Parts: sequence; C-alpha cells; structure tokens
Amino acid sequence: MSVRKVFVIAMDNEAAAVTAHLEGVSEETVFSRRVIRGTLDGEPTAIVVAGIGKSNAAAAAQLALCLFNPEVLLNVGVAGALHAPMKVAEIYRVRAAVQYDFDLAQINGTKIGTLNEYQDREIPLDLVGNALPEALLATGDRFNDSQVDYRFLVDDVKADLRDMEGAAIAHVAYRAGVKFRSIKSVSDVAGSGSTTDQYLANLKIALSSLSAAIPAFFKD
Repeated sequence: MSVRKVFVIAMDNEAAAVTAHLEGVSEETVFSRRVIRGTLDGEPTAIVVAGIGKSNAAAAAQLALCLFNPEVLLNVGVAGALHAPMKVAEIYRVRAAVQYDFDLAQINGTKIGTLNEYQDREIPLDLVGNALPEALLATGDRFNDSQVDYRFLVDDVKADLRDMEGAAIAHVAYRAGVKFRSIKSVSDVAGSGSTTDQYLANLKIALSSLSAAIPAFFKD
C-alpha cells in the first residue's frame, strides 16, 4: 500500500500528538511495532512507532519505507535544547541532523559524527516553507547531563537540539532517496537544572505544543 507521507515517531505519547488529528484510525502490529493508519487533512496517513534510540528509529524507518513506499518520511517529537535563549514548548524545524556518537575518526580522519559513506557529518533534511525557526539536531544513544557531551555538542557540532532518534531516520531516508522532514518541541533546556527533572516536569506542555503544530507541518 502506498501512502505519500508516513510518520516515524519514537514514543507512544509523541505519536498521540499526531493521532489526535487523525480520522478513521486503525492499528496493527508489524514485527512488534505499532503501525497506525488514518487520514489527516483528508490524506491517507500512517505512523510507525519506533521505540527509543537510534537502532529502533532506523529499523522503524526502513519498515515504513517497505510497507508504504512514501514520498516523504516525517518525524515529530520532543528534544532537549542546547542554548539558554531557547524555551520549553518552542517548536523548531530540523534543517540537518548529526549522529554525534558515531566515531570513525581514527580510521577515516573525519570529524566525529561523520558516517562512513559521507564526507560531511550533517545529514540535510527537507525544509518546508513555514515560519518555524531552524535548528541543527544532534542524535545519540545517550540521555545525560554530561558537561563533556554538552561542550562537544555546542562547541564542535554547533548543534541546537539533542534527541535519540532523528539523525538515524535521516540516514535511512537519505540513503533511500526519500525526503525527510522533522519538527521538535523543546522539553528541557541545558543549563537550567537537571534535564531529567525538566523533561518530566515539562513533557505534557511540550507534547501539547507539538500536537498544535501538527496540522500546519503536515500541509507543507
């Protein structure tokens, strides 16, 4: 079955931000992953719920491609902001993504985050014409308050946001020649206390803001 736009989303609560806008919802399990179908703004739409982390994200993205042969993969979710002026529940569109914990520097002499088949560590995304601010997303299989990670992400990668899935989906889409678009809602801000405490305290409002942004994001 061909569906033009398919969401690949990490967590059930993030997927709910999209399903709130779907009509005619149905659901099945494919290879132990939730696959949700419906219509959004009158257009057949699907969601594959990945689970947390890069391997889950890549596997779900490939499943989405195989099941639906989409023109565009979409990812929405919450992310940590790396700069103090950024605020909880603000929405950003991702212009590019980096797998900051991928390191072949000793073999290839490339910057940390550069995948083996590339020379540039930033994987570009398809930017659509809305007014949301742009951000560089750093993806890694870590959720922490490490100052080492923070300094690397800010000073070297020059990232704005941090998550655990986006760049892995971007990699799959880029290799497949499929457009990939993503928006993120800020759940925590570096330098404002424990990211874990912030995430738990702010998740509900970040998800609410994300859900409100879905219709405009989907139309682009």
